[in-house]
Amino acid sequence: MKKTIRAGIGAALLLGAMSLVAGGCGDSAPHKENDFFTSGNREADQRADQRMVRTQQIKGETGPDAQTKTPEQVAAKKTLYERLGEQEGIKKIVEDFTARVLADPRANWERKGVKSGGVLHRGKSVEWDPHPLAIQTLKTHLVQFLDVATGGPSIYNGKEIKSAHQGMKITNEEFDAAVGDLKATLDKLKVGDKEQKELISIVESTRAQVVEVR
Repeated sequence: MKKTIRAGIGAALLLGAMSLVAGGCGDSAPHKENDFFTSGNREADQRADQRMVRTQQIKGETGPDAQTKTPEQVAAKKTLYERLGEQEGIKKIVEDFTARVLADPRANWERKGVKSGGVLHRGKSVEWDPHPLAIQTLKTHLVQFLDVATGGPSIYNGKEIKSAHQGMKITNEEFDAAVGDLKATLDKLKVGDKEQKELISIVESTRAQVVEVR
């Protein structure tokens, strides 16, 4: 299912997924209950996709009038996905960011020392085992998620953000640390200020769905 998410609709990264959680990832390989990944809301993404198409039509970005625009005007209308270098550019971001955030104890993506609440599973550890398959699954979902969140043509196979992070007890401080790691990655890859602000605003829009401990 095609998804296009804007800054106002979730993009977790990212975060705490960018501390992300486990579950079905759409591949055939077996994986553990606590494999982490990010996700978006499918219905919200569809609505965003429809709004985006209408906006493009209103602005003249599609149809006969679009052919009369100058190269400069066309460049100014590029999606964030295109300006980040499309999927190859996003893969570079995810590759660097994932290694950086997994090594950051402030972000605690492995959820070390965190135990679940609730009635049925109270006191159960939610620690994640970052084995190679789990890390690759995480990267795959992050790339898919960022593709669709920035206007790309990808298909996202993950879970909805809030349910994916439920019970992980991610804090504001951990979310902040992950955002800082993302900023360091974007600086290293020399991503422009405008693109950085847009991408980080997408991530920031998911805070309420990711953070449980405020």
